[in-house]
Amino acid sequence: MTWLITGGAGYIGAHVAWAMTEAGERVLVLDDLSAGVPDRLPTSIPLVQGSSLDGALLKRVFAEHSVTGVVHLAARKQVGESVAQPTRYYQENVGGLTTLLDAVAGAGIQRFLFSSSAAVYGNPDVDLITEDTPCAPVNPYGETKLAGEWLVRAAGRAHGISTVCLRYFNVAGAASPELADTGVFNVVPMVFDRLTRGEAPRIFGDDYPTSDGTCVRDYIHVADLADAHLAAARRLTAGATGDLTVNIGRGEGVSVRELITLIGEVSGDTTPALVEPRRPGDAPRAVASAALAAEELGWHARRGVREMVESAWRGWRHHHPEAARG
Repeated sequence: MTWLITGGAGYIGAHVAWAMTEAGERVLVLDDLSAGVPDRLPTSIPLVQGSSLDGALLKRVFAEHSVTGVVHLAARKQVGESVAQPTRYYQENVGGLTTLLDAVAGAGIQRFLFSSSAAVYGNPDVDLITEDTPCAPVNPYGETKLAGEWLVRAAGRAHGISTVCLRYFNVAGAASPELADTGVFNVVPMVFDRLTRGEAPRIFGDDYPTSDGTCVRDYIHVADLADAHLAAARRLTAGATGDLTVNIGRGEGVSVRELITLIGEVSGDTTPALVEPRRPGDAPRAVASAALAAEELGWHARRGVREMVESAWRGWRHHHPEAARG
């Protein structure tokens, strides 16, 4: 097996590339480097700079490297940006996937792993979100992920491609400081960024029907997420056919206030959070049922929220030395 990982120089993609390589899988990466960082990858992993929108490049890469499976992570993923630029999101996320699947089918590749998102669910009013919970995305980003799932399954049926779609919940942490998230778009680095600049963390709404009034989310360590990709790839390698869609989360909720309190303990900066009005579209609770992933992939999360925050803080200080304290 030779696996092509699109977006493999990104925050999540590099963790997947390392995990699969360390497990003995042969891997190469395709990344346009719009968000990816080449230094995240070991020199043993070939890196091809390019886009999944480039059908000619894909055809050449598949042939030159004898690719037998694809892990597709390349996508734009900022919710706010997707609201402001929906056509760009559909073009890159769905259009890129369309081009990629055409190339996969043309090359006779029969294994495909798709990076999806819990954003496909929207804001369901349930205690635990299962894979049978109706999908009703509330922003263009989530729409492109749901459309992507439909497309992956349809292409799989049409061309005999075995597929897996992984619906990520909230990703945090780092396997090593060098691999840490360098963006400031997710809640943990957003809080780190505020503290580093001497500003109070923000809580958007504290009057939700939860234990402390703040939103509750399911956080997954990026290293556990990488292990889930490895488990899914191994399932496909073992000859599993058809399609599988599973949630990737811990199955445990953490409130925003609890998370900020933990960040304060880890960072040594306990600046009280500033409560601001609710943001439109935020669900009170979004926590995964991870039972199907355990059943189908033999996978479960092994790392807790404190380990996520501690590893993320080490990574933040590595990339932001001015944040070091205590």
